[in-house]
Parts: sequence; C-alpha cells; structure tokens
Amino acid sequence: MYVSASLLSADFGELKEEILKVEKAGADMLHIDVMDGHYVPNLTFGPCVMDAIAKHATIPLDVHLMVEDVESFVELFLPYKPKFISFHPETTRHPHRLCEHIRKNGPHPAIVLNPHMDINSIKYLLPSVDMVLLMSVNPGFGGQKFIDTTLQKAKELRKIIDQNDYKIFIQIDGGVNGLNASDIELAGVDIAVAGSYIFGSNDYATSIQSLKKDFLNE
Repeated sequence: MYVSASLLSADFGELKEEILKVEKAGADMLHIDVMDGHYVPNLTFGPCVMDAIAKHATIPLDVHLMVEDVESFVELFLPYKPKFISFHPETTRHPHRLCEHIRKNGPHPAIVLNPHMDINSIKYLLPSVDMVLLMSVNPGFGGQKFIDTTLQKAKELRKIIDQNDYKIFIQIDGGVNGLNASDIELAGVDIAVAGSYIFGSNDYATSIQSLKKDFLNE
C-alpha cells in the first residue's frame, strides 16, 4: 500500500521538521484534514497553515475536506495543487458537478464515505472520481479505534471497481496501524492514511514500513 501521513497528529510547533522527517521516512503523500467546526466538531488547517505546508512539502498533498459550504473550501485549496481533493458528497447538492470542477482545475477528485454510509449511495458517482476514501472512524479527531466493518465495505467497493474496470484508488483513514495493515491491504485498499501511528512513534520509518511490508512473503 501507499502511505499518506496525516499531519493532524504531527507536532504543529515543529511542522516543518515533522514534514521533512516523515518524507525522509518514506511517506508517499501528506494527508491534510481540513475541519471547519461545523461538519465535524473540530477546527484544523486553514490557508495560512497550508501555505507553510506547501512551502516545505516535496511529496504530493492529499486534502480531505470535512466541511460545510464545501465549494468555497475547494476554491481555497485548489491553488495549492494537491494530488487529491476529497469531500463528503452529502455536503453539496451537486457532487458530480463538484467532481468535474476539481478535475478541470488539476487535482484528482475523491469522495468520502463515513462509517454508517452504504457503498450504493455513491455508485453513480464512481465514474466521476479517482479515489474513494473510506472512513474507518467517525471523522473529527485522530487516535480513534479502527471500525472493523470497514474491511467488508472495502471488499465490496473493490469488487465494484474491478467489475467495471474503474481506475479508482481506495483509501482508508482511521485507526490504521501495523497490526491491521495486512487485513486492510487484503481487503483491496490502495492507500492507508496513518497519523498517530506514525507521529506518535519513536521511529517514523519503521512505522511507515510496517504499513508497506510484503506480508504475503513473510
């Protein structure tokens, strides 16, 4: 799997150093959780902090918008040219239109499913996206326990993607660690988002490699 390191769990007082350390440790992307205090009960990154992140990052940015008025936030983050912009489809009346707008401006559009949401709720959006992010915790805060039923959801989504020959990444976020990484990859997930598991460890490289390990050959 690819690893997207979630800066939500980084030391904000040492943000530049944290970015450099996690890049050197082998992260493939930097996951940016944008929260507005309305859609979820937390406030995180805004444009000012994003300026600092973009200035120092050399690997792709992976922006996850957990916000109301999502169209306005898309406009705020488009100038940073992230690789992905993910949004929750229920936060807009016209998710298909927003996907097309994101793609037209450069980033890959992605949609997010919260733990309670069914795969069928997004099946008509799948031709318009390049990634689906499955939340394996309730969005809003880091450090939560992985919700096991997300694995079955990932398997169902992988089957739909393969049957239709869609070119879509599956990403999973929440409670990811070295103990469940093998099950996550076997479920068909392409990108694992990890925050506290990486930034809460004493060795970022070891934590990241434990998510990428070739467990089938062990």
